[in-house]
Amino acid sequence: MAESLLSPYLHWAKTRQPAAFDLAGSNLLHCDLADLPGAREAVELAARNDEGFVPLREAIAAHYGITSNRVVTGTGCAGATFLAIGAIARAGDDVLVERPAYDPLMGACRLLGINVRRFDRRADDGYAVDPEAVRAQLTPRTRAVILTSPHNPSGVGLDVDTLEAVGREAARVGAFVIVDEVYLDGANACGDARRPLIPAARLDGPFISTNSLTKSYGLAGLRCGWAIAPAEIAERIQRTRDVVDNVCSVPSERLGALAFQHLALLTARTRRILGGNLERARAFFSSRPELVLPAPPSSSIVFARLDDASRTRAFVQRLLDVHGVAVAPGHFFESPEHFRVSLAGDPEVLAEGLRRLGAALDAQ
Repeated sequence: MAESLLSPYLHWAKTRQPAAFDLAGSNLLHCDLADLPGAREAVELAARNDEGFVPLREAIAAHYGITSNRVVTGTGCAGATFLAIGAIARAGDDVLVERPAYDPLMGACRLLGINVRRFDRRADDGYAVDPEAVRAQLTPRTRAVILTSPHNPSGVGLDVDTLEAVGREAARVGAFVIVDEVYLDGANACGDARRPLIPAARLDGPFISTNSLTKSYGLAGLRCGWAIAPAEIAERIQRTRDVVDNVCSVPSERLGALAFQHLALLTARTRRILGGNLERARAFFSSRPELVLPAPPSSSIVFARLDDASRTRAFVQRLLDVHGVAVAPGHFFESPEHFRVSLAGDPEVLAEGLRRLGAALDAQ
């Protein structure tokens, strides 16, 4: 059955064995209604939403310092990314995707009959993107290069020089660079303010940036996402949406617009939850030489490797069966020697989950 699935990871994530201490997901701890002032009053079932709820598009544009004609709303970041792929590539075209990768990115391309080509982000290089490796895999039929920043699964962000270099390579063959930035705002909220990750939406060139209110703001239930592209490409994305899901939910987009009104409050909440979790995780991983990371944790997820990689699959299963801790097996990300750990959930769950992870390591 796995061979027929477009996204084996998501199928596993939806059907997997429950765990007392779940570190396998990656959503920020979900908000309650009390975390979003005015939420109950904002819900309406009817509003003009033909091309995305205008106050939401304007709020997203203001957040990035761009014009609203570059903004297209979507059903989560995944939905926005799917629309972007569908707008610029057709069956028989090539799309170049990083490896390791979040597998719905390849699944979306395959669903549309697009040829998926790959380039490597190597663990030994800290999951950096080498523009020359990208260049080597481009063809005259390449319509897009797809990246994630921070990288899913490693959590490593991309600097602006690398993004611009990849953009220049893509432009040589008339391709776009789609950058899934769903973890970016959380990483910036808790990172070094002197060296923030620069959103691709703010760069000149052939960039399409996708994001949502899920991973960084704890509003997964809204499924409020967006794509930002050059205006003429944003129009193509809108027309692609006409035949996919037409428009997004009116209550979702009204609440999304409300969330942007309270973005400073939500960011402070993110900083409290994720910032504390990152400190805890840095202390834990620095004390466990058996676990190899590309860099100290800096975003919602980390991709750990056992020093004896041959034991990883058995270790991940034993961690669940004996210690009650779920992590995401690395084979879903084409890296069977690794496992992904979420740092975005309930701080008490993370603390106990890491303690049990340490006990599992000690018991080997």
